[in-house]
Amino acid sequence: MKRIGVFVCHCGINIAGTLDINKIIHRISNYPGVAHAEHYEYMCSDPGQNIVRDTIKDQYLDGIVVAACSPTLHETTFRNAAKDADMNPYMVEIANIREYCSWVHRDRPEDATEKAIRIIRTAVEKVRRNESLYPVKIPVFHKCLVIGAGISGIQAALDVANAGFEVILVEKSPTIGGRMAQLSETFPTLDCSQCILTPKMVEVSRHPKIRLMAYSEVKEVTGSIGNFHVKILKKPTYVDTDKCNLCGECVNVCPIIIPSEFDRGMSMRKAIYMPFPQAVPSTYCLDEANCLGLNPLRCSKCQDVCEPGAINYDMKPEIIEEDVGAIIVATGYDLYHKEALTEYGLGIYEDVIDGLQFERLLSASGPTSGEIHRPSDGEVPKDVVFIQCAGSRDEKHNPYCSKVCCMYTAKHAMLYKHRVPDGQAYIFYIDIRSAGKDYEEFVQRAMEEDRILYLRGKVSKVFKEGEKLVVWGVDTLTGQKVEVLADLVVLATAIVPRAATPEIVNKLKIAADGNGFLKEAHPKLRPVESLTSGIFLAGAAQSPKDIPDAVSQGSGSASKAIGILSQKKLQHDPTITDVEEIACGGCGICISVCPYTALSMDDRRNVVLVNDVLCEGCGTCAAACPSGAAELRNYTNRQVREMICAALSKV
Repeated sequence: MKRIGVFVCHCGINIAGTLDINKIIHRISNYPGVAHAEHYEYMCSDPGQNIVRDTIKDQYLDGIVVAACSPTLHETTFRNAAKDADMNPYMVEIANIREYCSWVHRDRPEDATEKAIRIIRTAVEKVRRNESLYPVKIPVFHKCLVIGAGISGIQAALDVANAGFEVILVEKSPTIGGRMAQLSETFPTLDCSQCILTPKMVEVSRHPKIRLMAYSEVKEVTGSIGNFHVKILKKPTYVDTDKCNLCGECVNVCPIIIPSEFDRGMSMRKAIYMPFPQAVPSTYCLDEANCLGLNPLRCSKCQDVCEPGAINYDMKPEIIEEDVGAIIVATGYDLYHKEALTEYGLGIYEDVIDGLQFERLLSASGPTSGEIHRPSDGEVPKDVVFIQCAGSRDEKHNPYCSKVCCMYTAKHAMLYKHRVPDGQAYIFYIDIRSAGKDYEEFVQRAMEEDRILYLRGKVSKVFKEGEKLVVWGVDTLTGQKVEVLADLVVLATAIVPRAATPEIVNKLKIAADGNGFLKEAHPKLRPVESLTSGIFLAGAAQSPKDIPDAVSQGSGSASKAIGILSQKKLQHDPTITDVEEIACGGCGICISVCPYTALSMDDRRNVVLVNDVLCEGCGTCAAACPSGAAELRNYTNRQVREMICAALSKV
C-alpha cells in the first residue's frame, strides 16, 4: 500500500477562517493509507514547499494530497516541489477546499469542515491508484500564424518576427489595418489615426520574416501545440500586383457603383477598387460578387484600358498549406446590427448614424474630406445628439459595457465643435467610464473647454418631425423629460464579436464566452491564452478594448507564442486517454465526440487509436465509450468508483 501524505493549507483566513483545521487533520490522520498529515498557514510559500519536500523524503511518501485552493493556481507549484524530492509529479493531487468549502459555506462551518474531509478522502483514493506518468515530447515548427491584421494582429506579428521567427499574417479583407484604419483621430491625444498606424502597416508588409496574406481566410486547422497544420484560402484579386502601376484607369471606366464598406456606406466605390488611399497592400482588387460577371465574362472595360496588362480574369483561388507552432487570433470586432436599434431610428432615418460612420465624416480621407455634412442633404448640422450605450449595458441587447464608447463619444463631440464652432453637441449618457491614462482629463476638457452638454439619462425614442430629428429622453439627475431637436444623431453602438467568430471557434477548437467573444483560459492569470494550448488571443476578439489595450494584448500574445517557438521540443501533459484494445468494440462513438480529432480507427484491427500529441485529456471519449475501453490516465473507472465511495462513506 502506498504511503500518502496530506498537507492542509490555512490560506491565511481564506480556509482556516471557516474550516476546523485541527479536526480535519485528526480525521484524515486516521484514514487508511494516510501515513502523514499536517497543516501550515501558507503551504504555497517557500517554507510550506520546503515542508512538503522534506516530509516526502523523511516519511518515504509515495504520493501526496495538498488540501488548499484551486489546482488552477498551485497544482504546478506542488508538482514541482514533489519533483524536487524525487517523486513523480503525477502522484500529487490537489483537494480544493477553499473554493468548494470555505468560500461557499462561510455560514455553515461544521458542514463545510465535513465536506472538506470528504473531498480530501476522495483525493487520497485517487492518489492510491495513480500511476507515474511522463510527459510526451513534441517537436516544434518555428513559425507563427496570426489571424487578423488590425492593430493588435499587426503588433503581434511584428513582435514575433522581430524575435527572429517566421510569421504568416492572414487578413480577410483586401487591406490590413482593421478598424483603426477607419478612425480619424485617437483619444486622448487626438493623434491622426492613419499617421500612427500607416508606419506599422508598411513595416509589417516589408518585414523579411512576415508573409502577408491579405484577402485570405483560414479554412482548416488540425494538429496541436507546436504542430498545427493550417490550410489557407487565398482569394483571387484578379489584379497582378507586379504589373499594376496604380494609374486608376480601371476604376474610372468601371460601370458598377456600390456603397463603400470602408466608409460605412457614406460614399460609393467601384467593383474594382482600393479600399482607401493608404491601403496595404497598395493594389486594386476586383470584387467578384459585384462585378458584372467573370463566368461568363460580360464586361472587360477594366482590362481594355489597363496598359500594363495587370488585369487577369483567369486568376484562381489557391489553397496554401503551412505548418506552424503557435497561432494568434486577432479577428477584431463588429458593431451591433442596426436592425436591433430601430427605437433610435438607426437604419430608418438617413441622419441617424453609428460612431464609425461619424469617424469617416471626421476623417480627412473620408467622403466629406473631414467636413461635417449630414447624409440626407449635405447641410452642416448645427445640433448634434450623441447617444451612448446604444445596445450596451442593456439586458434586451448586450449586458456588457463596450468600454470605449464614453471616450470616443467625447472625442466625436470635441472634434465636431472644432469643425462647427457655432454648433451644439449633446451627449446622453448613463455613466461616464474614463479609466485610462489621461482619459478623465480628456472628458473634463470636452465639458469645460468645448462646452459639450452632458445629459445623464437614457433616450427612449428618436423620430423625425419635419426636417428635424426629435430625441426623447429623461434627465435622471433632475427627473425631468428632455426633448432635443437635432440635425444629426450619432449612436455609440455596442461592440460585438465578428460575425465569423463562431466559424473561427469551430475551426480552431477554442471556446467563446456567453457574449460570443473568444474565451481566455483564466481572466486574471492567463488573459491572452485560449483554452486550447498553443492558441492565443489578442485585441477586441477577446473583449471590447481601446487601442492601447489591443496593442498590449498583441504584444502579450506574441510573447506567449515566442515562448513556444523558442523551444526545440515541447512537453505535452501525459494525462490523456488510453484505449484497451481487447475491450474496444470499434463502434467509433469516441471518434465522433472527440473535440480534438485525437482518435482514429485502425480499420485492419477494428480498434481505436489515440494520438498522444493531439489528446488534451478532456475525458469526453471515456464518458461516451459504451464498453469502458477508453479511460483517462489516472482517472480510471475504478478510481472514480473508489472516490465516490470515499465521498459517501461514514468513516
